[in-house]
Amino acid sequence: MSQPDLYAVLGVSRDADADTIKKAYRKLARQLHPDVNPDPDASARFQEIGRAYEVLSDPQKRAAYDRGGDPFGGMGAGFGQGAGFSFTDIMDAFFGGQAAGQSRGPRPRTRRGQDALIRLEIELAEAAFGVTRELKVDTAVVCSTCHGEGTSPGTHAQTCETCRGAGEVAHVQRSFLGEIRTLRPCAACRGFGTIIPDPCRECSGDGRVRSRRTLTVKIPAGVDTGTRVQLADEGEVGPGGGPPGDLYVEIHVARHPVFTRQGNDLHCTVTVPMTAAALGTTLELPTLEADVVPPDGGSTDLETTFELDVRPGTQSGTEQVLRGRGVPGLRGGRGDLVVTIAVETPTRLGPREEELLRELAAIRGEEQPSAKLKAGSPRKGAFGRLRDAFNAH
Repeated sequence: MSQPDLYAVLGVSRDADADTIKKAYRKLARQLHPDVNPDPDASARFQEIGRAYEVLSDPQKRAAYDRGGDPFGGMGAGFGQGAGFSFTDIMDAFFGGQAAGQSRGPRPRTRRGQDALIRLEIELAEAAFGVTRELKVDTAVVCSTCHGEGTSPGTHAQTCETCRGAGEVAHVQRSFLGEIRTLRPCAACRGFGTIIPDPCRECSGDGRVRSRRTLTVKIPAGVDTGTRVQLADEGEVGPGGGPPGDLYVEIHVARHPVFTRQGNDLHCTVTVPMTAAALGTTLELPTLEADVVPPDGGSTDLETTFELDVRPGTQSGTEQVLRGRGVPGLRGGRGDLVVTIAVETPTRLGPREEELLRELAAIRGEEQPSAKLKAGSPRKGAFGRLRDAFNAH
């Protein structure tokens, strides 16, 4: 009698890996189990997929089968009678438990603590050039009374009598296959394997308490809103006095009254009178460095001002770029300062001022100026702007 194609029985290809075979078997087992499917043919089919899985889940039997040999040794062993077959996967498919003999052992009371996150608002100059801040944080620390053990002074945790320290107890379930033994966490000790009969009154047996601490954090130059600074091992202490997690400081940069930031570039607008724009002038303006406060209250070597050369005939909206006067980058380099010039037209004129302007208009032949129209630039889409950026380089 010819053997059936075991791969076809499970509905997998011949090159399927072990996980694919296991998933296929579990899916079919749920559908064909006699307790779920009353169809008389389901029982025979259930035994067939069991035989197929018994072979294909065993690397040696699968290799023998792929070479054309008889993986059952010609004995025609029925389902569950072949040597080395385990009920673990059937139990996993239906009960979601763990087979006896695969003990995980007791859960440790000492575990790593969680990471913590706090938010810190800083000024634009502090974000640009770096700053050192002291923070007050509320986190879990090791209980000073029990030193993380969770027991009252002079007492210790005791071995659980229910599970005898294993942290697990065996449960037996009956099925048509016989008895299936599974391991579940011990309810008496919650899987720890030990019981604390006299918990520490300070921490209620947790081994940690809440406390406010003061930390010093160094914010590097170039951070921006959303940047997170990691402080290793400064987070929550774990249960049982376990090692602490990390503390993350998330930066929020406050709005500056003069400068706005775009990447590592700074932008500002300078308003000049109409006469200054026409005749030209030089302005002395403050830099972002002027906002830096020395930690010792003394002076700094930073350039706190810069000169802006307004050329004669400057039009409103003209931009001047000062290279290297922006924000330092986290990985080096520094952005630019982009200054936009806005020309201010007077709204109220005195009699003498109006007279002088009319004389100027007469000299320039502009008493009755003619309008000059030109086509406006069409609004460019994202691809158009990207093309122009590449063409500019």
